[in-house]
Amino acid sequence: MPPDPEAVAEQVFVALADPSRRAILAALAARGPATATDLAARLPITRQAIAKHLALLADAGLVTAEPGERRRVRHRLNSAPMRVAQQFLGALARDWDSPLAALQEHLDRTTDTPEAP
Repeated sequence: MPPDPEAVAEQVFVALADPSRRAILAALAARGPATATDLAARLPITRQAIAKHLALLADAGLVTAEPGERRRVRHRLNSAPMRVAQQFLGALARDWDSPLAALQEHLDRTTDTPEAP
């Protein structure tokens, strides 16, 4: 059974709420897979804090761990959960687009109509 898109989106939003986690994701997106030590060298975050953030990002499915040389674990960005969150937001936007467009049309009609004396 596929995961619930709303639950996936919630995990993504929780993960993205923290600026350190966003910085980690940006670093992985810019430079590719990296170890916690590599990320600590690039970011103003301790290696231990990065390891904790990576665990949360992995729980959200945004990063995957892969074995590297000399038993070093490299973390790779996984964009699939982000796409699910984008689809969730897109569906919400569609739900709001029609009522907002109708409100705009109503406001346009009422402001364009001259007032009766």
